[in-house]
Amino acid sequence: MVITEINIVPIKPKDGLIGFANIVVDGNLRLNSIAIYTRPDGTYRLLYPTKLAGGKALNVYHPINRTASNVIEQAIFEKCEEVFERSNNDRYYQIQHRANDAPEA
Repeated sequence: MVITEINIVPIKPKDGLIGFANIVVDGNLRLNSIAIYTRPDGTYRLLYPTKLAGGKALNVYHPINRTASNVIEQAIFEKCEEVFERSNNDRYYQIQHRANDAPEA
């Protein structure tokens, strides 16, 4: 199993939720709306979509074995590191840039 495409959509953090991942598996299957949460130790965890039906939460999809889960997690977590590191750098640059352009008193 190969993850051939990954798209991370960052959101304003709320209760640990920091974004959503959309992936393509083997160039044939798109899986959308995989929630990305941060844990207290700073690592990530994934939550797959569910649907409420008759008061019961049903899994829309999820990996059925540890190997598939590891492949998905590794691909998404690596992309998260790239996206959130770049995002943090951009904010830092913007803050520094604004501070340097401020008129002196």
